[in-house]
Amino acid sequence: MEKTVTKLDYSGQNIYIGLDTHLKSWKTTIRVGDTFYKTFSQDPKAEVLSNYLQEHFPGGNYYSAYEASFSGFKAHRELTKLGINNMVVNPADIPTTDKDRKQKEDARDSRKIAEQLAASSLVGIHIPNIEIEADRALIRFRKTLTKEIARNKIRVKSFLYYHGIDIPACFTRYSCWSRRFITWLEDLELPSQSAKFTLNTIVELVLFLRTKHLEVLKHIRALSKQASYKTNVALLLSIPGIGLITAMTLLTEIEDVSRFKTLDQFCAYIGLVPMTNSSGESHRVRGMTKRQNKLLRMMIIESSWVAIRHDPALMLDYQKLVVRMKPNKAIIRIAKKIINRIRYVLKNQTPYVKAMVE
Repeated sequence: MEKTVTKLDYSGQNIYIGLDTHLKSWKTTIRVGDTFYKTFSQDPKAEVLSNYLQEHFPGGNYYSAYEASFSGFKAHRELTKLGINNMVVNPADIPTTDKDRKQKEDARDSRKIAEQLAASSLVGIHIPNIEIEADRALIRFRKTLTKEIARNKIRVKSFLYYHGIDIPACFTRYSCWSRRFITWLEDLELPSQSAKFTLNTIVELVLFLRTKHLEVLKHIRALSKQASYKTNVALLLSIPGIGLITAMTLLTEIEDVSRFKTLDQFCAYIGLVPMTNSSGESHRVRGMTKRQNKLLRMMIIESSWVAIRHDPALMLDYQKLVVRMKPNKAIIRIAKKIINRIRYVLKNQTPYVKAMVE
């Protein structure tokens, strides 16, 4: 008697996949429509998931999602290439109960993503162009180098204080390391060879990091002159307070300003909107939101302090604001004006014209 083989066909049916991605494995949950099917672990490869879906749910419409994490967008691009409609979501946008927070585990997380995906409750974040993503990594690495240089400079000063060595007054007036100061450190006599070796090693590390930092800056300047950036960089530099590094950071982080439909959306992305707590007749504002692009928010606020010293109109606005609020709050209002200018010049491809105060 011949066996009858039934060929599976999921044409027209939606298959939802929730992924909790890690370095060595993915925790995967599959839902067929509104029905839970299975949760399992797999190798962290898009091909493995694709083969599984083709074998068990041939012809289906595949939808997947995972939280933005250390792995970036490589998995997203591979899943999309294999015909799986994937989205990357901000972890803060996934509805979470108190029980989920206190009993967090990979299987629970992947099931939650699959459930919300099936309910059309998830909104994906913007996926940058692969070239823009690489340029963004370069800009962020410059900031990392800056932090490492500052950290090792502090180590040198801590080392000197620990060994009871006072820094001459002629060097304490300057924040940067001059050639004379480095020579003084190199010629410094210490009580032991180990102490001298330790100090010299830290100083050499600072000098090495400064060399690499300079190389990165040169690369960023060259990048800013390429056709893809040159016009927009010039537009941003027309705004008082915006320098080359801030301009390149803005362009690589936001990629396309037109994806923000309103100024409020742009401010929310950067993190210059307040946290609010409203209930009944009570309405409280609790400072700026913790959800932010940390690098952009810091740079925009720094640029705002510079801008009020170079733009009379902004200085006038700032002076009016500090009458009724603290300077740190007033500068946030100025920062929003800077963001509005950034959005305007990029959207309209028109350089900023400094306002005149009569």
